[in-house]
Amino acid sequence: MKFTPAKPPLTGETLESLTARLRERGEPVFRAKQILEWLYKKRARSWDEMTNLPKSLRTWLAEAFELMPATLVLNKHSADVTDKLLLELADCSLIETVIIRAPQDGVGIDHSRKTICISTQVGCAMGCVFCASGLAGLKRDLSAGEIVAQLLQVCYCEDGRTQRAKAELVPFDNLVVMGMGEPLANYDALIRALTIVNADWGLGFGARRITISTSGLVPKIIQLAEEPLGFRLAISLHGATDEVREKIMPVNKAYPLAKLLPAAKLFSEVHGRMITLEFILIEGVNDSIEQAGELRDIARDLHAHVNLIPYNTVEGLPWKRPAEGHLEDFADVLRAARVSVTLRHEKGHDIDAACGQLRLKTETERTSTGSSSSTLPATAQTNSSPVE
Repeated sequence: MKFTPAKPPLTGETLESLTARLRERGEPVFRAKQILEWLYKKRARSWDEMTNLPKSLRTWLAEAFELMPATLVLNKHSADVTDKLLLELADCSLIETVIIRAPQDGVGIDHSRKTICISTQVGCAMGCVFCASGLAGLKRDLSAGEIVAQLLQVCYCEDGRTQRAKAELVPFDNLVVMGMGEPLANYDALIRALTIVNADWGLGFGARRITISTSGLVPKIIQLAEEPLGFRLAISLHGATDEVREKIMPVNKAYPLAKLLPAAKLFSEVHGRMITLEFILIEGVNDSIEQAGELRDIARDLHAHVNLIPYNTVEGLPWKRPAEGHLEDFADVLRAARVSVTLRHEKGHDIDAACGQLRLKTETERTSTGSSSSTLPATAQTNSSPVE
């Protein structure tokens, strides 16, 4: 499921592919680095800003490429300084990108650690019963350029919010591919996008600070282990036995734990890095102390870190989060075994920050009003926030 735009996005070009296009046109090959510097280092928002390029070349670039394939529709700020960006693509599809800030004592919010969560598909085909991303199914894959464009939109927002110089380093600390979609189901576009993000002629962002999350596509995990760039891996486990996992994650029927866990161990051994097990805790589904014991054993065998995530309520779905005391009891089972564990605090509930929520709500509003393009303001705030 792909979309072919009238013009390919510049954000999907590598130095090699852009050089080849310029060579065909008879341009000096050094122009490719100049163009990409304008895009990623100087963060030009228009072709006319690229002032050291000949006008004829700028005209050709405008005819040959789309400079930015994702338009900011909405930027929602939460009370806990989490931002959710709703972006519109050329075919009017909507995707989400989230900025998660982690303020540190004695450090202003402008200098807090920022993790960016990006999407790789419009919707999702995996069918996890607790997730809003797949409620409307999979519409299509994102291109590499559309994946990269999300990070440039984050840069634009952060540049404007803090009035920092465009030439400064990328204004975020970690990148997680955990948004809408199953990243490894869009493997080629994902790897091309992350290659651009990592390259010194691109965003220059270290591979060790990039985490790819998967619901468990075993062949792709094995393929990812062979990639030269050392990305981190997170497994969206959410069930510590096949019986529980199959109830909430259809992927487990094709790739049960007996296949998934060895693939995860292989990845960890090849790259020599700790993997992460993501575990959304849902009341009465996977939050039993027995599940905690099974998860403990898996984590110890894999030498994995565990992220325990209280369920973020989704309108229209029946699932609930466990009580706070029960969350701690669950975590204590892992702590007692010296498993590295983090019990996450809820982020962005007031701005529908669970994957796919804001997109689904906006598309529902569009359908009810008969609009094909959102008329929402570019910035909206649902609570008093220091990020205005």
